[in-house]
Amino acid sequence: MAIPFSNAASAYANAAQRGLSAPSTKSAPAADGASFGDMLRDAVETSIDTMHKGEEMSAKGIVGKADLADVVSAVTNAEVTLQAVVNVRDKVISAYQEILRMPM
Repeated sequence: MAIPFSNAASAYANAAQRGLSAPSTKSAPAADGASFGDMLRDAVETSIDTMHKGEEMSAKGIVGKADLADVVSAVTNAEVTLQAVVNVRDKVISAYQEILRMPM
């Protein structure tokens, strides 16, 4: 299942507009909003947390301490997150290669 980069970027932008993103450690002026670096850091931290939760639920499921539905849900969320991260990585590499092809 491929997740288009534009959908992932739109989801992050919508979350940031609604104030659902994690608070950043740096203080940015309220009028300017969060910087791209802050948004990217928050997205990466959220992705890492999702992957850790998937691993934890898998481990709990193996020893029989978690409900199967919870394990499947956590693993599915981790899989979707990984696919989004890979799609973003591919788009960044593609953009970098496009920049390298530009005449100077």
